[in-house]
Formats: sequence, structure tokens, C-alpha cells
Amino acid sequence: MGRYCELENETHWEADVVHTSDQSGQPRRRTLPSKLAEHPSVQAVLARRDAEEAASNPPAVIDAAWLRELCLRAGADDAAAVSLDHPDLAGERAYAIEAMPGSRTLISLVVRMNRESYRSTARSVANHEFHLADDEVNHAARMIAQGLEDAGYRALNPAAGFPQEMDRFPGRIWVVAHKTVAVAAGLGVMGINRNVIHPKYGNFILLATVLVDAEVSDYAEPLDYSPCVDCKLCVAACPVGAIGKEGDFDFFACMTHNYREFMSGFTEWAQTVADAEDASDFRAQVTDSENASMWQSLAFRPSYKSGYCLAVCPAGEDVLGPYLEDRKQYMDTVLRPLQDKQETLYVLPGSHAQEYAQRRYPHKPVKEVSGGWQPPVPKREGDS
Repeated sequence: MGRYCELENETHWEADVVHTSDQSGQPRRRTLPSKLAEHPSVQAVLARRDAEEAASNPPAVIDAAWLRELCLRAGADDAAAVSLDHPDLAGERAYAIEAMPGSRTLISLVVRMNRESYRSTARSVANHEFHLADDEVNHAARMIAQGLEDAGYRALNPAAGFPQEMDRFPGRIWVVAHKTVAVAAGLGVMGINRNVIHPKYGNFILLATVLVDAEVSDYAEPLDYSPCVDCKLCVAACPVGAIGKEGDFDFFACMTHNYREFMSGFTEWAQTVADAEDASDFRAQVTDSENASMWQSLAFRPSYKSGYCLAVCPAGEDVLGPYLEDRKQYMDTVLRPLQDKQETLYVLPGSHAQEYAQRRYPHKPVKEVSGGWQPPVPKREGDS
């Protein structure tokens, strides 16, 4: 609405505009000349103020349908919310509140990977796919946090993988356990390969979590079944025998080989540099290809040495078809190329992994390493 007025012999229309609130909280109405009020920049500023006023008092409870739509628009392939008070998240509560005081809900996100790329025997292809999906899930989490902030909520998106809180190493370095949250939110069940298996996408997924300071109108519940089909292909695929048929898991076997170019393996590589008598001694201990691979992991992103347990898993509605149609062909095209691959396997001396690798994969060179798990024994005075 406007009104006709006269001011200093100038006649024009003025537009009524709600501008701010006084100390009592009541809106204070001001007027702008109609020509100024119609200017695009003025309208943009006023619209932003209206949005900010609305966002300053968001609904106390986030609508679950709105939240899911926000997640899918941001790039997630699936998403679900779970209360921070869920009993399965008791171990996460203190860490979540430390990261963002006032956290009340955890939003779990799934981004799927391209299966054939991750199944490739060319580790550069598989690792590239992994890192691209990692970028996607991090971007989705950031966009969701931004959307929640725009709606008036406080939200936080920890990294899906790295960076992590390295000042806490070797203790807990992650801000939130994405797998634990995803299982509590009903986005999958932990398989014996220690990967979350999504009911549709299987374990060809990466996860992220967004923390928000409000409740959600409808929380998800954990799945009442496991998508795992108990095929044990992950057991057969692991080159260092880290996964047992009954579900037991050899942490050090997995970390020593698959994560060779992450923290512990890098530590050992650096110790080898430091302890070598000269360049010739160093290169006698570390091959040219090992140095080139470590350089690539440092210059680009860390490379996983296997990850075969994930690559061969047929679980998930979108993944299971070829395995059901012809299991022999599935194993010939998915499992055996990884088993036949010529590659060095890294093991701790005298470990079960060493015995398993030498017995099960005689065509794969086996190399003893310290894994960087223990500091070297200090040299005594007089030692050469």
C-alpha cells in the first residue's frame, strides 16, 4: 500500500515497508518513495531481510520430508536422520557435542560409487573412483549444512575421511564415526568386511554425517535384516587373510597392507630414509616403484593397496543380479582377476597374514615390514 503526500513542494507516492523491530519487539514501519522501493537492489535487500527474520525463528522441529529433499538436491543418493540420543550412538554423543555444542540430530548421507571402476585391477582407476566419490559426499554434506544454516539452524559437516584430528593420534582421530551413524540411521548393516552394506547400493558407497542443533519430525530405525548374502567372497578376495569366515577380523593385517601408504606405512618409509647409510642403501631397501607409489600418494591422495573385499561384494539390490544369474561367471570376471594380479603384499614378520599370503598366493611377492606401528629401538652408545 502507498499514500499520496507532499514534501517540500514535491508530490509523490510512498510505499510502506516493514523495516526493523523496536526494543519491544514490535515491527517498526517506515516508508520509502515508490520509485526507490521498486528498485531491484532495494527489493533484494528487503527480501533478504524478510528471509533473515523468518530464519531467526525456524521451526523447532525440522520436517523430515523437507530434510530428505534437501539432502537429495545436495547430491546424496540416500539419507536418513537419527537422534543423538539413540542408544546405539551412546559412544558418539560426547564427541558430537564437543564438535558442535547443542547437537541433537545426526544426518547420515550415502553417495554411491561406480562399481566397475572400483573393481578394476588397475589401482589408479579404483583409487580415483574412491576419491571422486569422497569429494562428492563431502560436497553434499557441505551443501546440506549450508541449507540448514540458511533455514536458521546450526549445522556442522565433518570430513568424510581426511583431514582428521591428527593431534590425537594414535587415539581416536575422527570427529564422528560415519559407519556407526549410518547403521543406526538404517542406511545399512556392517558386513564381515567391516564395510556398511546399503540395501540397494551394497557396499559401493561412501558415507558422511551432518550434525544439526534441532530434532527431526521422523527418525529412521536400523534395518531389521542384513543385506549380506553370506557368500564369503570378501574372505576369498583379501590377499592377506584379514577377514575370517566366522566374521573375525585381523586389524593389523588389513592396515599393514591395504593402508601401506597412509600414516603407519609412511612413518616406516620415513624411518627407512632416516636410517639408511646412503642413497644406495636406501634404494636397496625400497624399490623404485615403491618410492614412486609413495610419492604419488603424497602428491595426490593416498592409494589403497587392495580394497578387494569391497570390490567383490555382490550384496545390494542394484548389485546382486549378475551374481544370482551366473555365480561362476561372476567369480571369473570379478574375483579371479584380483586374485591373479601380480602385486607385492606387505605383512608383519611372523604374522598370520604372512603365512596366509605365502600359502594362498605364491605368485604374489610377500615383503616383511614393521608397519610403522612401533617406534624403532634407540641405538645404544657405541652401536654402529
